[in-house]
Amino acid sequence: MTNLQDPQDSPAPQDSPGAEDAPGDPGPAAPPPGCPAHADPSHTGPALLYGERYLRNPAESYERMRRDHGQVAPVLLESDVPAWLVLGYREIRQVVTDVQTYGRDSRRWNRWDEVPSDWPLMPWVAHSPMIHFTEGDEHRRRSAAVSDALASVDPFELRRHCERFADSLIDKFVGSGKADLVFDYVYSVPALAMGTMYGLPEDQLEYMAEAVTVSLLSNDESMAAQQRAAEVVQRLVAAKREEPGPDVTSRYIENSPDLTDEQLVGDLMVMIAAGMPATSYWIGNTVRLMLTDDRFTVTLAGNRRSIGEAMNEVLWADSPLQNVIGRFATRDTTLGDQRIRAGDLLVLGFAAANADPLLWPDSTVGYAGNNAYVSFSGGDYGCPAHAPDLGKIISETAIEVLLDRVPDLELAVEPDELQWMDSLWYRCLVSLPVTFTPAPAAG
Repeated sequence: MTNLQDPQDSPAPQDSPGAEDAPGDPGPAAPPPGCPAHADPSHTGPALLYGERYLRNPAESYERMRRDHGQVAPVLLESDVPAWLVLGYREIRQVVTDVQTYGRDSRRWNRWDEVPSDWPLMPWVAHSPMIHFTEGDEHRRRSAAVSDALASVDPFELRRHCERFADSLIDKFVGSGKADLVFDYVYSVPALAMGTMYGLPEDQLEYMAEAVTVSLLSNDESMAAQQRAAEVVQRLVAAKREEPGPDVTSRYIENSPDLTDEQLVGDLMVMIAAGMPATSYWIGNTVRLMLTDDRFTVTLAGNRRSIGEAMNEVLWADSPLQNVIGRFATRDTTLGDQRIRAGDLLVLGFAAANADPLLWPDSTVGYAGNNAYVSFSGGDYGCPAHAPDLGKIISETAIEVLLDRVPDLELAVEPDELQWMDSLWYRCLVSLPVTFTPAPAAG
């Protein structure tokens, strides 16, 4: 059995050798075979999965990695921590379905001794009792409880709530003739809808929406905002234990009698924090596409089928979730002609896999009717059953109401002036400024 070691028990990180090293130092030992930080000499070295060059044009970086290394590339994460990036569509499918070879428990990672204590990616890999680090029967039980809880959501009632929230938010800016849809709309509709799904009191929805929104912005206020959101969920769990209701939180508590309050809060935070940004960015990226691509702009005022087509294309070409950590190899294996060692970390490159040229040998073929994207991951650790459908209801309703209320929506800047957030994980706009003819609030 693979030895699992908690990161807190790992040896302290070693400083890299520098000019201060004593004379006569023999230098570093020979790298272990297959180490992602020491690529095959016939290729270039490992690519940086951080920094300006990567963030400026991730798609170009993926093409270069694929050319240099194939469908699985050695990469360096922040602080030059080595990992593998899975670029190939077939290889992604192989990893997410083979849970015996690629596990989720991060304690088996073989690089803990190289990770700084203040590593910015630590929240993504530090083991905790939350659902996304569980394996085997425990994971299947908790995952089934999540799916069952989400199945309790009435799709027609959810759509009605989304329409109400969307109208209320649009009322706040429709009279001015201008808005930044990212901050005025895109974040808020999913936050309000999900707050209702999870049983938050009406008077706490705006507060929770603001806290979750700010927690996702990666600025100085994000940690405090995340704590505010967690405190809301803690109170919610306590309240639903006392007085259950027809909501996801109550159903999950009912389905998980053996979980502690800490585990319940953690799992619910994971569910909310995973669902909200993906849904928000799905809305924002779709509206951007419809405002900048002639195939969709000509039908903004009429053909509603174009909204579904645009949403589908975004999942292929502008996937809200670009990469994810990940999986940890349980044994030595081979993937995409690369030698993977037990304990190696694999980052799943969903955006790169969706653009795999082996999947699209004819670049002129469109995405219409093709739902085989990996944007929702897959296998035991993919989005829970019902989650993508609920996200689609929220996104589609938000876009429909926006275009109904503001049919002459136009970008306030040139398309190439729009800026994307510098993020390894998400594909999302920093802002989406628009103009339109002012109109009265609907009330």
